[in-house]
Amino acid sequence: MAYIYVYSPSTAVRDKAAFRRGVKRLQALGHEVEIDPAALASHTRFAGDDATRVAAIGRAAASGAQIAIIARGGYGLTRILPAINTKAIAKSIERGTQWVGYSDFGALQCALHTHTGASTWSGPDVCGDFGSGLAGLEGASTPPDDIMEACFDDLAQGIGEGAGWRMPARDEAALGKGVNIPSATLWGGNLCVLTALLGTPYLPPIDKGIVFFEDVAEHPYRIERNLTTWLMAGILQHQKAIVLGQFTAYKLIASYEKGYKLLTVIDWLRSQTKVPVLTGLPFGHVPTKVCLPFGRKVSLNTEGRDALMFWGD
Repeated sequence: MAYIYVYSPSTAVRDKAAFRRGVKRLQALGHEVEIDPAALASHTRFAGDDATRVAAIGRAAASGAQIAIIARGGYGLTRILPAINTKAIAKSIERGTQWVGYSDFGALQCALHTHTGASTWSGPDVCGDFGSGLAGLEGASTPPDDIMEACFDDLAQGIGEGAGWRMPARDEAALGKGVNIPSATLWGGNLCVLTALLGTPYLPPIDKGIVFFEDVAEHPYRIERNLTTWLMAGILQHQKAIVLGQFTAYKLIASYEKGYKLLTVIDWLRSQTKVPVLTGLPFGHVPTKVCLPFGRKVSLNTEGRDALMFWGD
């Protein structure tokens, strides 16, 4: 199948069992897996000090692998963005390496696209997905999700053309006649990670794109606060569509919220902009996860509750 390089650019791998399960699962699927020598390094909360993680990214770029995939997300890429050789990564992509990850990986995706125009993949990681140790489920040993593996397999074979999903019923009414976007640049990722890049030279200045968001362990009011920042920055209003993935692992206190919940935030967002807001995208800190081409042109269409994002030739 594919030659895969596994590296750790962010938080240290604490769940070694999940890491081993993930590597074995990739091998069982027929892939050749090379593990970066610092993949299990640890320095405070990080997978090695800053220089170690920058070097790991450099080795991934020089590996010649068909796929470079992160061991896990967390936090750590934002602080090393100025030291990363984005040109080297872009050249590796030109040679055929597909860079894959999500969560904290979004910071690297943004910086890379901003400085080189290169496209990467928002998709699974080793520990949380192939090792079934998702955030909040550390040590879990449930089988990897079938849809996630099928989408990754399409990526590995170079045959992935799109992603479809069933939106909640309330989306059909909110979207009226539906959405028909023939072409727009797809970008996005973890809401908190990307919000931290606002006002920096690492957030792509994409106008009239399709932006998607997901997050984990963030209360709806924090999600709203981040979205407010994007609105005040004038970015969301200049997109063709806003697509919301999965927002998970937060806790509401009914007596305190008084009816305030994630749907409240979505309704509020729709009241603040004329840009169509779609929900239900199978992407985020969840087992069922599609692969999305960050920085590529896609089309987006809805019919009733069915949504289809397409990037095939």
